[in-house]
Amino acid sequence: MSVLKLESKNFESEVLNSENVVLVDFYADWCGPCKMMSPVIESIAEELGEKVKVGKVNVDENQDLAIKYNVMSIPTMIIFKNGMAMKSFIGVTDKNDILKELN
Repeated sequence: MSVLKLESKNFESEVLNSENVVLVDFYADWCGPCKMMSPVIESIAEELGEKVKVGKVNVDENQDLAIKYNVMSIPTMIIFKNGMAMKSFIGVTDKNDILKELN
């Protein structure tokens, strides 16, 4: 499964109303650590396929979402379940730590 491009207009339907657990990566194109996390996020999407939805929010294009979820530094990954933010990871994070929380 590929990584979804999340924006203000589809965040509610894709994340908050999702029946699946959703991993959301808040990033920016200019952010070095975000670029380091990108292949990790993509491989999680591939590995977990239908079980977990994975999406990315560009904070420069969707500042309202960054503000709403208190994203102060990037990359920030937030796991959503039943429309609620359950767990956050800030900065470069080990893939296994994220997978452990998702499983």
